[in-house]
Amino acid sequence: MIDQVRDRLGSELFRRVAGPDGPQHRERIHGTPGPRWFDPASPIGRVHGDSSMFVGGIRAILLQTLQPQAMTAVAEHSGYRGDMWGRLARTSRFIAVTTFGTAEHAQQAVDAVRAIHDRISGTMPDGSTYHASDPHLLAWVHAAEIDSFLLAHQVYGRAPLDQAGRDTYVAQTAEIARRLGVLDPPTTEAQLRATLEAFRPELTATRHARDAVSFLIWHPDLPWAARPAYGVLMAAAIGLMPPWTRRPLRLPRLPVSERTVVRGLGHAATRTIRWATSAGRDEARALNKAAAGPPAPQR
Repeated sequence: MIDQVRDRLGSELFRRVAGPDGPQHRERIHGTPGPRWFDPASPIGRVHGDSSMFVGGIRAILLQTLQPQAMTAVAEHSGYRGDMWGRLARTSRFIAVTTFGTAEHAQQAVDAVRAIHDRISGTMPDGSTYHASDPHLLAWVHAAEIDSFLLAHQVYGRAPLDQAGRDTYVAQTAEIARRLGVLDPPTTEAQLRATLEAFRPELTATRHARDAVSFLIWHPDLPWAARPAYGVLMAAAIGLMPPWTRRPLRLPRLPVSERTVVRGLGHAATRTIRWATSAGRDEARALNKAAAGPPAPQR
């Protein structure tokens, strides 16, 4: 009975995150023979393969809304309101294939994203233009994402990384960022902190940003039965947001509750997700072990 409950919960979580074709994509990503960019046991595999990514992913989206040009591009071109879970599935698939897939499939995924970015452009309210392929915007999206994934892993991950592991993680993700068009991405945790601080003067909560945050918090495309669990993950993600983001994005700040109740619920939620998806992770590891060849050369 316990195994049945675990498998059912794990399947539903996987379907939500990976989409209806998730099993086929998992087989392709983990089971295709060939060299990979990264060892799945290395820091990037440990972070991206842990259930703490559920919290880190939400935090990344919240933080990324603060860059006006990047948020306008999302609001005008992504269709996140009408296809929230489809967008999540595509994003999670990109992370999975570049982390665990063959070098060939990973490069194909990068090329596909770059082609999409090349077609996205628009005009800001002040008349200036934005382009999704702008290295500056790509640098912000990358830094906010990696900072969120790493922080969530350190708080909610099964095995937090030591300093060397954190630096290695940032350096490994920089390889993907360069291929996406980021110029000189950070390669250590200290450089990541400096990159985020350098963006502070241009960050602000626009109407698009507040609308997106409100939608994610109050109107997720989820059945009512799933909303309490989603609320716990959202609260855990908000609890990891920098204090200076709270008022502009109209996020609550309850320091005592965040350190106790929310943190405890967040640990319970990520442990439950880790338990529910354990069978899928074991299958993925077995496929990777059988399929992986020598590491692909880095450029």
